[in-house]
Order: sequence, then structure tokens, then C-alpha cells
Amino acid sequence: MKNWQIEKLTACVAALFASTAAAAGTQVQLSSDVFVEKQIRQPDGSTSLVLEQPKLVTPGDNLVFIVKFKNAGAAPAENFIVTNPVPNAVAFNGTSDGTETVSIDNGENWGLLSALRVKDTEGNLRPAQMADVTHIRWSLNQSLPVGSEGKVIFRGVVR
Repeated sequence: MKNWQIEKLTACVAALFASTAAAAGTQVQLSSDVFVEKQIRQPDGSTSLVLEQPKLVTPGDNLVFIVKFKNAGAAPAENFIVTNPVPNAVAFNGTSDGTETVSIDNGENWGLLSALRVKDTEGNLRPAQMADVTHIRWSLNQSLPVGSEGKVIFRGVVR
């Protein structure tokens, strides 16, 4: 992936997050960050994982997407939903909490990944895989007081 591609990917992801919260009668604001995960060799020879702002990514790079939400309304947000598309250039690779449902058909149908099926090139159904995920959804069945915030995290691999 070239430099302009990561800039386009980052801009696309940021734009998509802006309108993906739903909460009745409240204003939940979303913001997002995308990081590339790098292994750094320490002076003692060990390695540690660090998150860096992506300047240039290549196929196989691990990305971490952090979606922050904040109740900017005048009343508590109750039972709100955060929905996030997975950029086409990225293969979904799990979440930090495992509480999400996913879609493999651009948000038409939702479920646990293990329950979803995909038609292969011959028309046969096969179990859906992480790379098939097009959207992620978290149903946050909690009360978010005015001014409070939280976050959800998902991972991806550059295709």
C-alpha cells in the first residue's frame, strides 16, 4: 500500500466513524484513531509491541482501530449502538472485548461470526471467516451519563 493509500484509508475510516452511533434522544459523538502495530527490539534483545501513527503500511501490517464515544447530549444515553464499516483494504482480525456482532453483507444481516455463512464461488455455503466481515456493531446496553465517554477497539490486517 502506498503512502497516498494509507492517507486515503485513514481519511475514509475517520469519515465513516462520524455517523455511526445511534441513540434515541441523545447525542453520542464518535471519534477514531488508527494505529499500526510495530515490534520494537529493546537493548536487551527482547521485543515489545508499540502502536504508532501509520505513515506507510504494507500488506500484512497489523492495525488497531480505536473508536471513542462520548455523550455530548443533555441526557444520559441509553442502549446505544456503535456500527463501524471495515475498510476494504483491511481484513477484520477481532475486537478487544468479543461483544460485537458482525455483518458479512454490508450491514444487511448481523450475527455472531460463528453463525454466519458465505457462498463460495461454486454456490456452496461455507462458514464465514474474519476476512469476510464488512461491518462491526456493538450494542452498548448501558447508560452513558452526560459527558461520559468510552471506547471500543478492533483489529485488522492490511490486505
